[in-house]
Amino acid sequence: MNLFAGIDGGQSSTVAVVGDERGRILGRGSAGPADEIGATNESTRLRDALQGALAAACADAGLPVESRFEAIVAGVSGYDGRVYGAMPALPSPRTVLLHDTPIAHAGALVGRPGVIVIAGTGSVVYGRDDDGRSWTLGGWGYLFGDEGSAFGIVREALSAMMRAQDDGDVSLAAETQAVCNFFAMPSLRRLVHAFYKNEIARDRLAAYAAEAMRFDAFHSLADRGAERLATLAQSAVAAGAPARIALIGGVFADGRFGHAVRTAILRGIPHAEIVEPRYEPVYGALLLAYRELGRDVTDLQR
Repeated sequence: MNLFAGIDGGQSSTVAVVGDERGRILGRGSAGPADEIGATNESTRLRDALQGALAAACADAGLPVESRFEAIVAGVSGYDGRVYGAMPALPSPRTVLLHDTPIAHAGALVGRPGVIVIAGTGSVVYGRDDDGRSWTLGGWGYLFGDEGSAFGIVREALSAMMRAQDDGDVSLAAETQAVCNFFAMPSLRRLVHAFYKNEIARDRLAAYAAEAMRFDAFHSLADRGAERLATLAQSAVAAGAPARIALIGGVFADGRFGHAVRTAILRGIPHAEIVEPRYEPVYGALLLAYRELGRDVTDLQR
């Protein structure tokens, strides 16, 4: 039996799936975050995440630990063409590491041209046309961009609470108490210091987005993020990508936010076709692994 694998290495967690040559999913496994933001040459974060998720998927499939794969494709959040820490040792003569946007695109649109809007821990927009040309917009990271992402929304909400506290404005007192309770912190200042000292990881801070968006006071800042994502999608279409658009990521679980993004996209591109993603990104990585050997698998059996 010929084996193939796809891996989605994210900022919050890493997922791997194993499939046979016919597109039948044999197993799935997960591990910790894989991004290398701030990594040194001694970091094992990426290696441990990719190898750990694949090992878990093999165990789930009942495959021996020494199993070899025809091809493995791993999409990694923030990957820029090099590994900064320990190089992962994946059991395949054809192993491809790439940014996570192409695998999300492959999964959502199953090889068809179009645009994906990703809003998870971070955010990015990625488009491809019929000729294989691609455009990446946004995705500047948690310090400089990531508007409309979970981290971006929490970052803006915390900033608003900090300004209110400095100005003696008590209008956000309830929101400030709620975020302190969520993180079990005695004060907003202590919460911020905990983040700067790496006591609270980025993905953990981003997890507060769902709670933040429940407050009326933060609807406007979430709406600004939604408008920015829609503008980036419109830019991808203007560059040449077809107006077939899929929305991907946990922030879209908030119905109000998803509606805001859809409305803003259609306002700018009335003829846009907003579609449901066919597969999640990890299955897109698997589809690209099949494509590495010229296999045009599009229907996965799960």
